[in-house]
Amino acid sequence: MFPRLPEEKVWWGDKSPMSEFMKISIVIPVFNEQDSLRELHGEICGVAQSSAYDCEMIFVDDGSTDRSWEAISQIAADDARVHGIRFRRNFGKSAALAAGVRAANHDWIVMLDADLQDDISELPKLINQANAGFDLVNGWKADRQDPLSKRWPSKVFNWLVNRVSGTRLHDHNCGFKLLRREIFEEIQLVGDWHRFIPVLADSRGWRIAEVAVNHRRRKFGKSKYGLSRFLKASLDLITIGFLSNFHHRPQYVLGTVGLFSSITGAAGMVYLALYWLVRMTAYPAWPPVHERPLLLYSLGALLVGVHLLALGFLAELIVANRGNQRTLYSIAETTRHENANEPVRESSVRVDGPSLTRNKQRT
Repeated sequence: MFPRLPEEKVWWGDKSPMSEFMKISIVIPVFNEQDSLRELHGEICGVAQSSAYDCEMIFVDDGSTDRSWEAISQIAADDARVHGIRFRRNFGKSAALAAGVRAANHDWIVMLDADLQDDISELPKLINQANAGFDLVNGWKADRQDPLSKRWPSKVFNWLVNRVSGTRLHDHNCGFKLLRREIFEEIQLVGDWHRFIPVLADSRGWRIAEVAVNHRRRKFGKSKYGLSRFLKASLDLITIGFLSNFHHRPQYVLGTVGLFSSITGAAGMVYLALYWLVRMTAYPAWPPVHERPLLLYSLGALLVGVHLLALGFLAELIVANRGNQRTLYSIAETTRHENANEPVRESSVRVDGPSLTRNKQRT
């Protein structure tokens, strides 16, 4: 639960009771959004002031080719609550979120896109739901202000995720989320897995909720979503579905299929052996064994089964002896204020197994 203000009531502009006071870190991945950043910063500051939130803003420039980094640097120079991170190239939204969370100082993380389509003024709704005991509150663009070419693929994608994962949400890929920092310490973000954060959290037992939020038409720039990303997300969904159920014991699925295939192939070979014996002793007119299609099917099933069992053993060894994985991204520079309490410099950030760890050097 979020801590309450001890002896003070805070009011919104409409004079309604204020939500519980909290400290939050807002992580904002940025890719070619130079025109929206200053306005987005102003909106966040307005919500923080009206709702008495102690918030920091972390803008992660994911290899933008426009002047996004210049805009972030200017905002950070004017506001000590803003921290900027710039990647050397585009590493993807998952890497940007991971870097932002590592740089965050608070226990509650707000994920927010930089395109101004998600309305940050809806944040109190998410906080109220979290105060009800939920660990992750996912936004839901109930009245989505996007063209039909984006809405229908999104509906198909969400239907597929619901069916495969069992985590029932209207909008898995909404960029507006509130969640505990500990969730990022238990899940792994690679590729485009940011789309499946609720699924990954749900598979670990965290409590998930969904809140309808206001969605606005894109004001600047252009959408980054296309057919290629839909196809990649569909392939990632297969991986997520497997890992959600068999992450720690891959042999359960590989071994089961391999064992069934091996038994089927072995049974076919036994039958053919008996067939050959009967043919040799009593029925020489029967077709020879090598002319029976069952021979190829049985050999194929036996070989596939053995290979799947061996693959399952290898997967078990990898899970049992998982080593450090390579860095997901490379940071070119960051913004830091000279009066920061504990200035740090990011170095050799890495992922150890499924948990996100922070490796920093003091400056």
